[in-house]
Amino acid sequence: MHCDTIVLGAGIVGVSTALQLQARGRNVVLIDRAQPGTGTSHGNAGLIERASVIPYSFPREIARLLRYGLNQQSDVRYSLKHLPKAGRWLMHYWRESGPSGLAKATQAMLPLIEKCVSEHDLLSEPAGMGGLIQDSGWIEVYRTPADFDKAQRDAVALAEYKLNYRVLDQQQVHALEPGLHSDVIGGIHWLDPKTVSDPGGLTRGYAELFIKRGGHFVIGDATRLRSTAGQWQVESQKGLIVANEAVIALGPQARDIFEPLGYPIPLAIKRGYHMHYAARDGQTMQHPILDSVGGYVLAPMVGGIRLTTGIEFADSDDPINEIQLRRCEAHAQRLYPLGERVDAEPWLGRRPCLPDMCPVIGPASRHKGLWFNFGHAHHGLTLGPVSGRLLAEMMTGEKPFTDPTPYSAERFN
Repeated sequence: MHCDTIVLGAGIVGVSTALQLQARGRNVVLIDRAQPGTGTSHGNAGLIERASVIPYSFPREIARLLRYGLNQQSDVRYSLKHLPKAGRWLMHYWRESGPSGLAKATQAMLPLIEKCVSEHDLLSEPAGMGGLIQDSGWIEVYRTPADFDKAQRDAVALAEYKLNYRVLDQQQVHALEPGLHSDVIGGIHWLDPKTVSDPGGLTRGYAELFIKRGGHFVIGDATRLRSTAGQWQVESQKGLIVANEAVIALGPQARDIFEPLGYPIPLAIKRGYHMHYAARDGQTMQHPILDSVGGYVLAPMVGGIRLTTGIEFADSDDPINEIQLRRCEAHAQRLYPLGERVDAEPWLGRRPCLPDMCPVIGPASRHKGLWFNFGHAHHGLTLGPVSGRLLAEMMTGEKPFTDPTPYSAERFN
């Protein structure tokens, strides 16, 4: 099978990239070892996060670091045997999270964040996925006056970004979500983001749109990509796929291709879990709810109320460890009336992260026709369509809507 471009990886980033290239006249084959939307794109909190203008940085406060060092927190957990392997990357992340590094990352990511909702809209409508997307935002809730006051100050500090939000007093937050425990004293309702009740289903809907428009999806091991006689080739269940260009959009598996090719990109994995619960006491959750102190999100999904955890630093292939999920579950049971677990076992996902908090989007400098689009960390769902657009503009010679320099793989050389 010959085509113009092979896109490796059928998560939200790969599917969106395939659609954006297809819209610009490229004949594209999308390849993955599993069906679209069944990997990391399946298990997130379902936020198209227009309000997250400040990247997730490494904490710098000594007291907070000491608490994390005890390894008893619900928002971050680490495996002792993994720390020696992750130490160099964590130090790089810590350095980049200083004031100047965080400011640089914030400005670099802002053009992508600003267009994340509108780029999803351009795909979700023709894909017929509007029923999975809500535009009522999400709510950050608080139990103590000190935490609530700090959250309000933090929101005011974001004034330059012109975000839309409401500060909710105790009566207002309970009116929006009657199931919340009575000790919730207030919240912040972020209005710009949209929310998705089935992120994996949305990705599959986008993939179906790609196929409907004439694209091809095939099952195969994308990590077996090779270059032969100036072309890129990969085996699939439908035979050999050959193209002049290839895009690595494999998220956490991207390292399996770029590392043997000699690219020193410091990609790391932040693991995370989710579990679905039945509603209890006749309650129906209307908005995703973030417990910023507990470090988890509760979100209404088609499969029940989904609890998504924060960060676990552990070897990518380590088995499921329920410690963090159980800690978050204990907090969540005191926040909202959760019923029994719905899933037979927790879902484990792997977020692909770079220490400077920016993805890699652009050409592989030493290999003609090879392109990168990975490392979106906590915002793969948010940034899939907009990063796909940026890469497609670069590949087809259009003027990029923003300067792609901050996302270049060359920044790590």
